[in-house]
Parts: sequence; structure tokens; C-alpha cells
Amino acid sequence: MIGLSGGVDSAVAGLLLKEKYDVVAGFMRNWDAIANQDILGNPTLQNSVCPQEQDYADAMDVAHLLDIPLYRVDFIKEYWDEVFTYFIDEYKRGRTPNPDVFCNKYIKFDAFLKFTFDQGAEYLATGHYARIKKIKGVTYLLKAKDLSKDQSYFLAMLSAKQLEKVIFPLGELTKKTVRTLAIKHHLSVATKKDSTGVCFIGERDFKDFLMNYLPATRGNIVDINTKQILGTHDGVLFYTLGQRHGLALGGIKNHDSRGFVVVKKDVSQNILYVASREQPTDLYSNWCELEKVSWLNDAPHTKKRYAVKFRYRQSDHPCTIEFNQDRIILRYQDYPGVTPGQIAVLYDGDVCLGGGIINHIYSDNKKLDI
Repeated sequence: MIGLSGGVDSAVAGLLLKEKYDVVAGFMRNWDAIANQDILGNPTLQNSVCPQEQDYADAMDVAHLLDIPLYRVDFIKEYWDEVFTYFIDEYKRGRTPNPDVFCNKYIKFDAFLKFTFDQGAEYLATGHYARIKKIKGVTYLLKAKDLSKDQSYFLAMLSAKQLEKVIFPLGELTKKTVRTLAIKHHLSVATKKDSTGVCFIGERDFKDFLMNYLPATRGNIVDINTKQILGTHDGVLFYTLGQRHGLALGGIKNHDSRGFVVVKKDVSQNILYVASREQPTDLYSNWCELEKVSWLNDAPHTKKRYAVKFRYRQSDHPCTIEFNQDRIILRYQDYPGVTPGQIAVLYDGDVCLGGGIINHIYSDNKKLDI
């Protein structure tokens, strides 16, 4: 079964699979803009059109062209319980979650994988840019050949068992090649723009969307160095460490014209701390503590150097790992913008080892986060 999302990547994955296998397709609907409306009955949500309906129409077009049956399945409750509730709870704590990682863990490669088997299929395939390699009976997750599109970061909290029956047809291809194949075979989604929104919720004004679920309480924006109040914000929960835009702090007398960057959030006092963009030293940490860690295979050794990505598309950064009683600690050279709630993913070369949620960040003995 190929998971058709309505995008070009999964469409080409299905095209390639047809050359080797008997293929069926599945489309997941995991978000309902009406059912998941604000508890206050927000009219904006009630009248919104879910982008998944267009995606479903595109998936049907692709399935028709490929001459494969398409199943539609809803995981709205599962998505709400396993992904969206966690997403909102993390924001309430003042953290910045990554729902796509947990969407993969609990929906695409759990609920949808079970659905795949229930329909009689033996393998699940998706359009992710990543590779799977089996060595002596052990399943490994590797980066894609096209490192600019590599999505192993989002798959890091899966287990090797989940990947045993998974195929990534695009793992050896570049995005340019995928587009070329889609055009050559006249796929209707050949030139469709890549989705950049939250998993299954789609692209929308993110701050406005969060305001349907989180309290919007205005507070002060404070220069962390001078303690001067520079302006006001709409609610500290809506900002993230390292954010440089949307602060409305331009043109402040006697301050750097290049603007400011968010360096700390005090949720209890509803204060947003910023620093000059020129020297945001308060953003730099050199170790962090992880929670809810998941390894694809065995836990890494403590005496070996690895690489870590703190966000998707960031470059690899050297690190070491420590297991200190019930704490898992990553140590690394000074690095800006490591953010609680995000996922730290470890690599040994091209092999993805797993990852965990960043719980707290430190600079030497100083705790930097809330």
C-alpha cells in the first residue's frame, strides 16, 4: 500500500512501485476543521475549508492515472489523542513541539500501518526521502541520498520494528528527478507546491490558529540585558526561542536597527525576553537534557562522538551522549537556538540512531530555559 497524500512525492513513489509490485493506495484524513473547532464555537474554524479535501481529490486523480484502488481512512480521534493534544500541551508549557515526528510515530507508521495489513497488503510505502537498510537481520534508518530533502529527522522516533515492513521508494532519488518523472508521466500533481504546514492541519496563519486553543494574554517584551520594556506581545506562548520576525519592535530609539531575537520566555509572568540580533549570546547552549528518548536499535555508546540535528535541515553538529542515572544528556560545542520541546536527533554518519524531546538547555552550569 502506498500512502497517497495528494502531493508529488507520494505520487511518484506509487508510480515506481507499480513497476515491481501489486499496489493499492491509502489516503489518511486526520483533521476535521469542524469537529476540532474551538470549544467556544469559533466561527472562523466552523467556516474553514480543510485543505485535505483538495489533497484527497488530487490523490484520487493520481490513483486513477496509476490504475490502482484508493482507500480512504479517518484517524481523526487518534490524531487528536496522540498528536494534537500533545502539541497543545507543549505550547501551554511554553515549549515548541514538533508534531510531525509524533504524527509519523503514532499515525502514519502505527495506525495506518495496521490499516495497511488489515487490507491484506504486506508492506507500507510512503514518499519520504529516507532509506532503509537491513544488515544481518537488523533494520537501519539512513539519510536520503538527496541531503537537501532528507526526512530521516521526522522518522527518528520510530522503532526498527515499525520499519521492517516499510518501503521508501524515493530514498535514492533527488527532488529534481522526482519532479521530472512526474512531468514525464503526466501526473496531475507534477508541479504542485510542497506542503510546509503542520502535519495534516495544513498551511494557515499559525499564530491565529493557535489562538483558537491557547489563551491570548498580552504582556511585556523586555530587553534581557537592560531590563527595559520595549513593547508588548500577544501572549508568550505564541513565540519561540530564536524567533526574529513578528515582534513589532522596529524603530526603537537608541537600539540596534537590525532588530531583536527571542532569547527567553517566562510563562508564569507572561514576559517575553529579547536581545539585539547583533550579539544574541543568550541563545547559545552547550548541553541539553532529553526526555522520551527512542532508539531505533541499541542505545549509542557514551565514549563515541556522534552528530545531532536540533531541527529539520540544520547541519549536523558534533556531540557526545551521557546516561546519568535517569537523565540522558547531550553535550556539544556552543550552539544557538536549541529549543525545549523540539526533537534532538542523533546520527552516526548516515545512520539515524533515534532521538528525544529537548527538555532543558544549559550553558555550562546555567539553566537557560523556563
